[in-house]
Amino acid sequence: MKICVVGAGAIGGYVAVRLAHAGHAVSAIARGPHLAAMRAHGLTLVEAEQELVATDLEATDRIADLDTQDVVLLALKAHQITAVVDDLPVLLGPDTVLVTLQNGIPWWYFQKLGGPYAGRVVETVDPGGVLFNAIDPNRIIGCIGYPAATIAEPGVIRHIEGNKFPVGELDGSDSDRVRMVSGLLEQAGFRSRVLDDIRSEIWLKLWGNLTFNPISALTHSTLVDICQFPLTRELAATMMTEAQAIGERLGARFRVPMERRIAGAEGVGKHKTSMLQDVEVGKPLEIDGMLGVVVELAEMTGVEVPTLRALYACASLLNRTIQTERVRIAAAPLV
Repeated sequence: MKICVVGAGAIGGYVAVRLAHAGHAVSAIARGPHLAAMRAHGLTLVEAEQELVATDLEATDRIADLDTQDVVLLALKAHQITAVVDDLPVLLGPDTVLVTLQNGIPWWYFQKLGGPYAGRVVETVDPGGVLFNAIDPNRIIGCIGYPAATIAEPGVIRHIEGNKFPVGELDGSDSDRVRMVSGLLEQAGFRSRVLDDIRSEIWLKLWGNLTFNPISALTHSTLVDICQFPLTRELAATMMTEAQAIGERLGARFRVPMERRIAGAEGVGKHKTSMLQDVEVGKPLEIDGMLGVVVELAEMTGVEVPTLRALYACASLLNRTIQTERVRIAAAPLV
């Protein structure tokens, strides 16, 4: 099949290499030194003791260079999607499936959903409803990426742990195409369950991201550090309690107890979250997509979230500092 990965960063690149090795015609949208390395040497995946190199990827920074695809995997961060939305139609034929892979609450959360909040625009991740209005929700398959990975160097993805990519239709139906997407991912070596409630799974993943990412960015600490230091473990639990109240108000079910979710993060070990990685290299932080959007949903549902608001304020200021001062903030050993 023809598959385009829009955003071949750590997670997108991980999927791209595996899909290419499964025999599919994969194209990848990237930029800068990462793109240059991919063009020169292919895209390398380092996973445990194994190294896979995809040398036949079509790598470009211009979506317009490509043509119609069978599947488009949208693996950009939430704040990056609007910039490419007008270019996406060149990839979309009548039956092209758009698989969304973002952390946090997606722009489509209230599309194809009943209840009192049906049809709402999520302004924090989609100001003015640009994505809501530009992308046909009938094309979308939701996907949640659980693995941890990093760009070790341009053109090289290092897998840390995890291989789950559950998928689901927005309306919870069991369709041929969601089975097709699940099968593609399973064929590439991932675990990809078909879910009948993709939104509850989004909350389960977000539960950790909205907590550990901003704490790690502000403290320069890894997951295991946060979970094993009593004060930050208590802070994480408070944030998760507030978030759970919002999710349940919207109808989500939390199938995993909070302490088990925290223990799962602790078990990842000395892993730097994606937000901490961005702090260290001076990239814009995905704070609105992970935490700002939850504060918006708290206002929508009437849930009080003082702790989430405090962390959002601090992480937002950090994000502004990185962007306005054009700095990266990385730890350096004392001499």
